Amino acid sequence: QVRLVESGGGLVQPGGSLRVSCVASGIVFNINTMGWYRQAPGKQRELVATIDNEGNTRYGDSVKGRFTISRDDAKNTVYLQMNNLTPEDTAVFYCNTRGPPTWRHYWGQGTQVTVSS
Repeated sequence: QVRLVESGGGLVQPGGSLRVSCVASGIVFNINTMGWYRQAPGKQRELVATIDNEGNTRYGDSVKGRFTISRDDAKNTVYLQMNNLTPEDTAVFYCNTRGPPTWRHYWGQGTQVTVSS
């Protein structure tokens, strides 16, 4: 059974930083692509960042240069370091994984990130 557990969300002031983490189980972590998506109230879920098993990364346009995704295969964990946060980054952040053979998407329950003064 695939399980993704996010942590690290919270309230942060504009311009601040936050790191969220996701621990995965039930998958062969080191061959899967891991990712972060987010959904703000009234908006569709959008890509934040992904990292594949070779460390290749992809970012959504709105977070390029501010967010960094990384992974620790020994800990089955993916991280998202978020810097220079703005109120527009307020959303529920979801961990995502997909991999062979089905490439089906699996999702965590989400962690709330709120950027406000």
